Amino acid sequence: MSTAKKQVKRVTTHILQGMKNDGIPISMITAYDFSMARIYDDAGIDVILVGDSASNVMAGHETTLPITLDQMIYHAQSVVRGVKRALVVVDLPFGTYQGDSKKALQSAIKIMKESGAHAVKLEGGEMIIDSIERILKAGVPVMGHLGLTPQSIYKFGTYTVRAKEEAEAKQLMDDIKLLEKVGCFGVVLEKIPAELAQKVSKSLIIPTIGIGAGSGVDGQVLVSHDLLGITKEFNPRFLRRYLDLYSEIKGAVEQYISDVKERDFPSEQEQY
Repeated sequence: MSTAKKQVKRVTTHILQGMKNDGIPISMITAYDFSMARIYDDAGIDVILVGDSASNVMAGHETTLPITLDQMIYHAQSVVRGVKRALVVVDLPFGTYQGDSKKALQSAIKIMKESGAHAVKLEGGEMIIDSIERILKAGVPVMGHLGLTPQSIYKFGTYTVRAKEEAEAKQLMDDIKLLEKVGCFGVVLEKIPAELAQKVSKSLIIPTIGIGAGSGVDGQVLVSHDLLGITKEFNPRFLRRYLDLYSEIKGAVEQYISDVKERDFPSEQEQY
């Protein structure tokens, strides 16, 4: 029997569509650097999102708005180097696609050429449809994002659940149908009522990925720093923390400091 390492099958937009068709849930997580991306990929994650949430968890900003296109490309380059299997999607940051479809195309092409990522994600529906169509016509896969769109936080004025009222729910339904019609391969639904998310998902051919959108969608995404318990202050209802790395890392560093202060480290076995 051959001992050759099993060939890694790359996840593509076509495979994601097949997973929806077959009722197989899609797993998605954010990543911003090589080391963590390699771990997530080895674990078998389906999609890695290089999220503009890097503005929050990596740079310490209050919102996602400050991060630049070049900074997103830097993070995406790092992630792509650590990935062999997962589909890598990169957020187009605020100001790189709204209101100017030519600029949107330039932004998307720059990300794809310089990072080696596989797709881009844009927030919004009808208001940015020209940008989405132009990017798609250039052959770049696009994932949509509706519901709570963090780049519009100053417009909303709150991070509360979206589309609870009939008018906004109808607009979301119209927008997501439009995104599907023009050719988006999937849509993230953030912080909307679970019943609406399930209704939307059942009405679509393309996959839906939820974050705070209940279990009736085709997949789930979480910010890695939240899932791993690196962040402490962010505690929404939808978040399940699988680790408490903040405490684990803090404890390890405290022990290291103590060992150094007491001249316990390095020991005879740890020197040349």
